[in-house]
Amino acid sequence: MATSDWGDWLVRDVEAADPDGVAVWYLGCNGFVLKGSEGTTLFVDPYVGLGDPPRTVRMIPVPFDPEDVVEADAVLATHEHTDHVHGPSQAPILANAGATFYAPDDSLAVAREEESWTDEWDVSGEQFEEVTEGETIEIGEFTLHVEDAHDPDATHPVSYVFEHEAGTVFHGGDTKPSEEFDRIGEEYDVDLGILAFGTVGTVPDKETGEPVRTKWYNDENQIVEAAEALRLDRLLPSHWDMWRGLTADPKVLHHHAKSFAHPRRLELVEIGDRVDL
Repeated sequence: MATSDWGDWLVRDVEAADPDGVAVWYLGCNGFVLKGSEGTTLFVDPYVGLGDPPRTVRMIPVPFDPEDVVEADAVLATHEHTDHVHGPSQAPILANAGATFYAPDDSLAVAREEESWTDEWDVSGEQFEEVTEGETIEIGEFTLHVEDAHDPDATHPVSYVFEHEAGTVFHGGDTKPSEEFDRIGEEYDVDLGILAFGTVGTVPDKETGEPVRTKWYNDENQIVEAAEALRLDRLLPSHWDMWRGLTADPKVLHHHAKSFAHPRRLELVEIGDRVDL
């Protein structure tokens, strides 16, 4: 893992922030920080690894060093893939901030067994908390609802709904449209929805190294389909910036979304940007 290209300014910016409601920072890939008006700070899918070149090649800066994070209440993972569960990216946050790691069972298996976080970092088993669909958890000023996700490339993905008095945020991980999204859209009034977006490209096969046609994320039509079902007020596309060969231009979504009732607005951000509820 590389040293941050940006030093510690982004971490210090989050620490110094005093939002009126909820502030949300984009960390690139599918990583986000949510901070509430009372100071509760949540990291979702933070990843500062470099991938596995030449198969997966990182196309964006490393925006922070995890060792610099000393204020965090929780780190959450949506599923077990490396760019969502990654010891070097996440375990130092648990060690230095005393945060709890919330994740479904297969993600916890990576942390506990494959990467041995408790052996490699100053992390205790009590900092691991398994989540399941349908569960509701209170984390500081946020109410976390664990919901369904549809990611055929993952073994046990979940999505998260973060409710706060200032508004509601949905983070879908790498989900594609799901039959459950109509229900979720009816149940929650989602102000800001985060959905993974990317192109179809060729990625070298793990075993042979031969290029393989690959589609890991929503295309233009799928992401709008999901946003419509979820009844999103604001859609924030993520993940489009990350991997060589799968990058995309989220500005094209204006054309795909304009004839639908939802999303009402596109929230297009780059790594390091902040949006507020």
